[in-house]
Amino acid sequence: MPELPEVEVVRAGLARHVVGATITSVEVLHPRPVRRDPRGPRGFEAALTGRRIEDARRRGKYLWLPLDNGDALLGHLGMSGQLLVQRPDVAPEKHLRIRIGLEAGDQDGAERRELRFVDQRMFGGLSISAGGAELPPEIAHIARDPLDPEFDDDQFVAKVRRRVSGIKRQLLDQNLISGVGNIYADEALWRARLHGERPGQRLTAAQVRDLLGHARTVMSEALGQGGTSFDALYVNVNGQSGYFDRSLHAYGREGEPCDRCGAPLRRVAFMNRSSYFCPTCQPAPRRRRVAPGRAVPAIDQRPVEWDA
Repeated sequence: MPELPEVEVVRAGLARHVVGATITSVEVLHPRPVRRDPRGPRGFEAALTGRRIEDARRRGKYLWLPLDNGDALLGHLGMSGQLLVQRPDVAPEKHLRIRIGLEAGDQDGAERRELRFVDQRMFGGLSISAGGAELPPEIAHIARDPLDPEFDDDQFVAKVRRRVSGIKRQLLDQNLISGVGNIYADEALWRARLHGERPGQRLTAAQVRDLLGHARTVMSEALGQGGTSFDALYVNVNGQSGYFDRSLHAYGREGEPCDRCGAPLRRVAFMNRSSYFCPTCQPAPRRRRVAPGRAVPAIDQRPVEWDA
């Protein structure tokens, strides 16, 4: 699925190509991508038509386009979603779900293009957030991401060290830190030499800060290369794929030698997906022995929003 660097690449493309344009038409070709909008497909179309796009913003993996009336077009790419900017005469994509006509410039020199939402698996979608231009209330609970200049490092370190849950599980908790998905969590943990099951309470503040630094580095490197692409689904608004997958040290490399020590990398099941790690560089945590009569500390059971 697209992770923070991929979504940021898309946001930057939208900022270049659609900000300032007026929405002249909207066509919902399948109802599922607008299932979260209470207006329904026809209401969604009517509410967007005539509005001007003022900006392109992101929080974690969510994108939104503030509109001139204070509302926002909110989107999530899900597993396979794409936002493409095309000329109106370009043939429709196979899995085209929503077509938004745009016009930029004055009447004499107006430039027409389309913003297209393409989604093969249809786990993603678009909706209109009422009054959400500054920050859609639907995503206000999501934490800032580590590339956000207002991300609070001290608060993150303190929260991690108060929890007994494994550090990879915490990296994927969107209420704690957003934008870090499965790929970049594995890469950051490999660089930090930490096993994903290491409990937060058993990490030092220095270890958490080091891991956070690696998460920033690996995502910044991926952002510089256009994101991570494994197939044609991972593209920017121009349909171009990223290529950071060539630089991965852990993810997807089961059985291959570790770039650091040469030991075969391992894959284990994790939250309906996979974790990749080096068993030598990232040793599994030892189970703590509990003295007779002492209670085992309860795992933090507060509800969280996991990385989708």
